[in-house]
Amino acid sequence: MATLLFSDREFKRISDIMYEAAGLSYNDSKKSLIQSRLAPRIQKLGLESFAQYIAILEDESEAAEFQMAVDLLTTNETYFFREPKHYDLLQQALPSLADKSAISVWSAASSFGDEAYSTAMLLSDLQISGRVGPNWSILATDISHRVLLSAKEAVYPEDRLRAVSPERLRRYCLRGEGPAQGQVLLQDKIRSRVQFGQLNLCKPFSGLGLFDVIFLRNVLIYFDPPTKVDVVDRVLATLKPGGLFFLGTAEGRVPCKTPLQTVIPGAFRKLA
Repeated sequence: MATLLFSDREFKRISDIMYEAAGLSYNDSKKSLIQSRLAPRIQKLGLESFAQYIAILEDESEAAEFQMAVDLLTTNETYFFREPKHYDLLQQALPSLADKSAISVWSAASSFGDEAYSTAMLLSDLQISGRVGPNWSILATDISHRVLLSAKEAVYPEDRLRAVSPERLRRYCLRGEGPAQGQVLLQDKIRSRVQFGQLNLCKPFSGLGLFDVIFLRNVLIYFDPPTKVDVVDRVLATLKPGGLFFLGTAEGRVPCKTPLQTVIPGAFRKLA
Protein backbone atom coordinates (compact mmCIF):
# COMPACT_ATOMS: atom_id res chain seq x y z
CA MET A 1 0.00 0.00 0.00
CA ALA A 2 1.50 3.33 -1.09
CA THR A 3 2.55 5.86 1.53
CA LEU A 4 0.32 8.93 1.55
CA LEU A 5 2.11 12.25 1.17
CA PHE A 6 1.62 14.57 4.13
CA SER A 7 2.64 18.18 3.58
CA ASP A 8 3.60 20.66 6.28
CA ARG A 9 0.51 22.68 5.38
CA GLU A 10 -1.74 19.63 5.90
CA PHE A 11 -0.03 18.86 9.20
CA LYS A 12 -0.61 22.42 10.39
CA ARG A 13 -4.29 22.32 9.38
CA ILE A 14 -4.93 19.04 11.23
CA SER A 15 -3.05 20.38 14.26
CA ASP A 16 -5.17 23.55 14.20
CA ILE A 17 -8.41 21.57 13.93
CA MET A 18 -7.49 19.34 16.87
CA TYR A 19 -6.40 22.29 19.00
CA GLU A 20 -9.50 24.39 18.29
CA ALA A 21 -11.95 21.56 18.89
CA ALA A 22 -10.30 19.41 21.56
CA GLY A 23 -7.35 21.37 22.96
CA LEU A 24 -4.89 18.79 21.64
CA SER A 25 -1.49 20.34 20.95
CA TYR A 26 1.00 18.91 18.43
CA ASN A 27 4.39 20.49 17.73
CA ASP A 28 6.44 19.81 14.60
CA SER A 29 8.00 16.70 16.12
CA LYS A 30 4.58 15.02 16.07
CA LYS A 31 4.12 15.18 12.30
CA SER A 32 5.23 11.58 11.71
CA LEU A 33 3.01 10.35 14.58
CA ILE A 34 -0.07 12.00 13.07
CA GLN A 35 0.81 10.62 9.64
CA SER A 36 1.28 7.06 10.92
CA ARG A 37 -1.96 7.06 12.91
CA LEU A 38 -4.26 8.68 10.35
CA ALA A 39 -2.92 7.22 7.07
CA PRO A 40 -4.39 3.72 7.60
CA ARG A 41 -7.78 5.28 8.39
CA ILE A 42 -7.65 7.48 5.29
CA GLN A 43 -6.86 4.49 3.11
CA LYS A 44 -9.57 2.39 4.76
CA LEU A 45 -12.10 5.07 3.84
CA GLY A 46 -10.97 4.84 0.22
CA LEU A 47 -9.60 8.38 0.19
CA GLU A 48 -6.55 9.33 -1.84
CA SER A 49 -5.03 12.13 0.23
CA PHE A 50 -4.79 13.87 3.57
CA ALA A 51 -6.46 16.86 1.91
CA GLN A 52 -9.61 14.82 1.33
CA TYR A 53 -9.59 13.68 4.96
CA ILE A 54 -9.12 17.24 6.20
CA ALA A 55 -12.23 18.24 4.23
CA ILE A 56 -14.18 15.59 6.18
CA LEU A 57 -12.81 16.83 9.52
CA GLU A 58 -13.89 20.37 8.60
CA ASP A 59 -17.44 19.21 7.85
CA GLU A 60 -19.59 19.67 10.95
CA SER A 61 -21.95 16.91 9.78
CA GLU A 62 -19.05 14.43 10.03
CA ALA A 63 -18.85 14.47 13.83
CA ALA A 64 -18.44 10.70 14.03
CA GLU A 65 -15.33 10.77 11.84
CA PHE A 66 -13.90 13.67 13.81
CA GLN A 67 -14.36 11.58 16.95
CA MET A 68 -12.56 8.70 15.25
CA ALA A 69 -9.61 11.00 14.49
CA VAL A 70 -9.47 12.12 18.13
CA ASP A 71 -9.43 8.48 19.22
CA LEU A 72 -6.60 7.66 16.83
CA LEU A 73 -4.50 10.63 17.95
CA THR A 74 -4.77 10.05 21.70
CA THR A 75 -3.12 7.17 23.53
CA ASN A 76 -5.28 5.31 26.02
CA GLU A 77 -2.83 2.83 27.57
CA THR A 78 -3.82 2.12 31.14
CA TYR A 79 -4.40 -0.68 33.64
CA PHE A 80 -6.07 -1.30 36.99
CA PHE A 81 -4.50 0.23 40.12
CA ARG A 82 -1.88 2.09 38.10
CA GLU A 83 0.42 4.03 40.46
CA PRO A 84 -0.54 2.00 43.56
CA LYS A 85 0.74 4.57 46.06
CA HIS A 86 -2.12 6.82 45.02
CA TYR A 87 -4.61 4.13 45.98
CA ASP A 88 -2.76 3.50 49.25
CA LEU A 89 -3.19 7.20 50.06
CA LEU A 90 -6.87 7.04 49.16
CA GLN A 91 -7.38 4.06 51.43
CA GLN A 92 -5.91 6.03 54.32
CA ALA A 93 -7.65 9.33 53.54
CA LEU A 94 -11.17 8.33 52.51
CA PRO A 95 -12.37 7.11 55.93
CA SER A 96 -11.83 10.65 57.27
CA LEU A 97 -14.59 11.69 54.87
CA ALA A 98 -16.94 9.04 56.19
CA ASP A 99 -18.77 11.46 58.48
CA LYS A 100 -19.98 13.34 55.41
CA SER A 101 -23.28 12.45 53.78
CA ALA A 102 -21.51 11.16 50.65
CA ILE A 103 -18.10 10.65 49.07
CA SER A 104 -17.81 11.83 45.49
CA VAL A 105 -14.94 10.94 43.12
CA TRP A 106 -14.28 12.20 39.58
CA SER A 107 -12.07 10.36 37.11
CA ALA A 108 -11.72 13.30 34.72
CA ALA A 109 -9.84 11.57 31.89
CA SER A 110 -11.13 8.08 32.46
CA SER A 111 -10.09 6.40 29.21
CA PHE A 112 -11.28 2.76 29.25
CA GLY A 113 -12.45 2.94 32.88
CA ASP A 114 -9.58 1.13 34.60
CA GLU A 115 -8.99 4.03 37.00
CA ALA A 116 -12.67 4.54 37.87
CA TYR A 117 -13.34 0.85 38.45
CA SER A 118 -10.16 0.50 40.55
CA THR A 119 -11.46 3.29 42.75
CA ALA A 120 -14.86 1.62 42.93
CA MET A 121 -13.25 -1.62 44.14
CA LEU A 122 -11.37 0.30 46.83
CA LEU A 123 -14.45 2.16 48.02
CA SER A 124 -16.49 -1.03 48.02
CA ASP A 125 -13.85 -2.72 50.19
CA LEU A 126 -13.92 0.23 52.61
CA GLN A 127 -17.72 0.04 52.72
CA ILE A 128 -17.64 -3.71 53.46
CA SER A 129 -15.21 -3.11 56.32
CA GLY A 130 -17.40 -0.33 57.70
CA ARG A 131 -14.79 2.39 57.15
CA VAL A 132 -17.04 4.38 54.79
CA GLY A 133 -20.80 4.46 54.34
CA PRO A 134 -22.78 3.29 51.31
CA ASN A 135 -23.34 6.78 49.88
CA TRP A 136 -20.36 7.08 47.55
CA SER A 137 -20.33 7.77 43.83
CA ILE A 138 -17.85 7.89 40.96
CA LEU A 139 -18.14 9.98 37.82
CA ALA A 140 -15.90 9.01 34.90
CA THR A 141 -15.57 11.30 31.88
CA ASP A 142 -13.52 11.27 28.69
CA ILE A 143 -13.53 13.10 25.36
CA SER A 144 -13.63 9.80 23.46
CA HIS A 145 -17.05 8.29 22.85
CA ARG A 146 -15.44 5.04 21.70
CA VAL A 147 -13.49 4.41 24.89
CA LEU A 148 -16.53 5.29 27.01
CA LEU A 149 -18.61 2.66 25.24
CA SER A 150 -15.87 0.13 25.93
CA ALA A 151 -15.65 1.22 29.57
CA LYS A 152 -19.37 0.70 30.10
CA GLU A 153 -19.05 -2.87 28.83
CA ALA A 154 -16.39 -3.47 31.54
CA VAL A 155 -14.69 -6.37 29.76
CA TYR A 156 -10.87 -6.39 29.96
CA PRO A 157 -7.94 -8.62 29.02
CA GLU A 158 -6.63 -10.39 32.12
CA ASP A 159 -3.30 -8.59 31.85
CA ARG A 160 -4.97 -5.23 32.51
CA LEU A 161 -5.93 -6.54 35.97
CA ARG A 162 -2.44 -7.80 36.82
CA ALA A 163 -2.23 -5.43 39.82
CA VAL A 164 -5.63 -6.46 41.24
CA SER A 165 -5.36 -8.66 44.33
CA PRO A 166 -6.70 -12.23 44.21
CA GLU A 167 -9.33 -11.29 46.83
CA ARG A 168 -10.65 -8.45 44.66
CA LEU A 169 -10.61 -10.63 41.56
CA ARG A 170 -12.82 -13.15 43.36
CA ARG A 171 -15.10 -10.50 44.83
CA TYR A 172 -15.65 -8.26 41.82
CA CYS A 173 -14.71 -10.11 38.62
CA LEU A 174 -15.90 -12.96 36.44
CA ARG A 175 -13.31 -14.83 34.35
CA GLY A 176 -14.26 -15.72 30.80
CA GLU A 177 -14.46 -19.29 29.59
CA GLY A 178 -14.40 -20.84 26.11
CA PRO A 179 -14.24 -18.10 23.46
CA ALA A 180 -14.00 -15.50 26.24
CA GLN A 181 -11.02 -17.13 27.92
CA GLY A 182 -8.38 -14.57 28.84
CA GLN A 183 -10.98 -11.88 29.43
CA VAL A 184 -12.50 -10.55 32.65
CA LEU A 185 -15.97 -9.07 33.16
CA LEU A 186 -16.58 -6.80 36.13
CA GLN A 187 -19.61 -7.70 38.20
CA ASP A 188 -22.61 -5.39 38.17
CA LYS A 189 -22.08 -4.38 41.82
CA ILE A 190 -18.96 -2.51 40.63
CA ARG A 191 -20.18 -1.42 37.20
CA SER A 192 -23.33 0.13 38.62
CA ARG A 193 -21.38 2.43 40.94
CA VAL A 194 -19.62 4.27 38.10
CA GLN A 195 -21.44 6.81 35.94
CA PHE A 196 -19.81 7.54 32.56
CA GLY A 197 -20.18 10.68 30.47
CA GLN A 198 -18.49 12.44 27.56
CA LEU A 199 -16.72 15.69 28.42
CA ASN A 200 -14.18 17.95 26.72
CA LEU A 201 -12.01 19.35 29.51
CA CYS A 202 -10.91 22.24 27.28
CA LYS A 203 -14.43 23.66 27.10
CA PRO A 204 -16.37 25.30 29.95
CA PHE A 205 -18.60 22.86 31.84
CA SER A 206 -21.04 23.09 34.70
CA GLY A 207 -23.45 21.03 36.75
CA LEU A 208 -21.00 18.35 37.87
CA GLY A 209 -21.23 19.24 41.54
CA LEU A 210 -18.31 19.19 43.98
CA PHE A 211 -15.92 16.30 44.54
CA ASP A 212 -13.84 14.96 47.41
CA VAL A 213 -11.32 13.33 45.06
CA ILE A 214 -10.34 14.10 41.46
CA PHE A 215 -8.05 12.10 39.18
CA LEU A 216 -6.54 13.95 36.20
CA ARG A 217 -3.70 11.59 35.43
CA ASN A 218 -1.66 11.29 32.25
CA VAL A 219 -3.76 13.57 30.04
CA LEU A 220 -2.05 16.96 30.33
CA ILE A 221 0.70 15.76 27.96
CA TYR A 222 -1.68 16.48 25.09
CA PHE A 223 -2.08 20.18 25.95
CA ASP A 224 0.13 23.23 25.49
CA PRO A 225 1.17 25.17 28.66
CA PRO A 226 -1.66 27.78 28.65
CA THR A 227 -4.28 25.08 28.05
CA LYS A 228 -2.84 22.98 30.89
CA VAL A 229 -3.35 25.84 33.35
CA ASP A 230 -6.89 26.50 32.11
CA VAL A 231 -7.85 22.82 32.29
CA VAL A 232 -6.37 22.19 35.76
CA ASP A 233 -7.90 25.31 37.31
CA ARG A 234 -11.27 24.53 35.69
CA VAL A 235 -11.16 21.00 37.10
CA LEU A 236 -9.94 22.13 40.55
CA ALA A 237 -12.88 24.53 40.80
CA THR A 238 -15.02 21.42 41.34
CA LEU A 239 -12.80 20.02 44.14
CA LYS A 240 -13.83 20.71 47.72
CA PRO A 241 -11.32 22.49 49.99
CA GLY A 242 -9.22 19.75 51.58
CA GLY A 243 -10.01 17.39 48.73
CA LEU A 244 -7.40 15.20 47.02
CA PHE A 245 -6.16 15.82 43.47
CA PHE A 246 -4.10 13.30 41.51
CA LEU A 247 -1.81 13.76 38.52
CA GLY A 248 0.47 11.14 37.01
CA THR A 249 3.56 10.78 39.21
CA ALA A 250 5.87 11.60 36.30
CA GLU A 251 3.98 14.79 35.43
CA GLY A 252 5.76 16.82 38.11
CA ARG A 253 4.60 20.28 39.16
CA VAL A 254 0.90 21.09 38.87
CA PRO A 255 0.32 23.78 36.22
CA CYS A 256 -2.33 25.87 37.96
CA LYS A 257 -3.10 29.00 39.98
CA THR A 258 -5.21 27.16 42.57
CA PRO A 259 -3.32 26.74 45.88
CA LEU A 260 -2.35 23.11 46.51
CA GLN A 261 -0.25 21.23 49.04
CA THR A 262 1.83 18.25 47.91
CA VAL A 263 1.00 15.08 49.85
CA ILE A 264 3.07 12.50 47.95
CA PRO A 265 4.41 12.55 44.36
CA GLY A 266 1.44 13.09 42.06
CA ALA A 267 -1.03 13.68 44.92
CA PHE A 268 -2.11 17.09 46.21
CA ARG A 269 -4.56 18.60 48.69
CA LYS A 270 -6.59 21.68 47.79
CA LEU A 271 -5.99 24.44 50.31
CA ALA A 272 -8.89 26.76 49.52
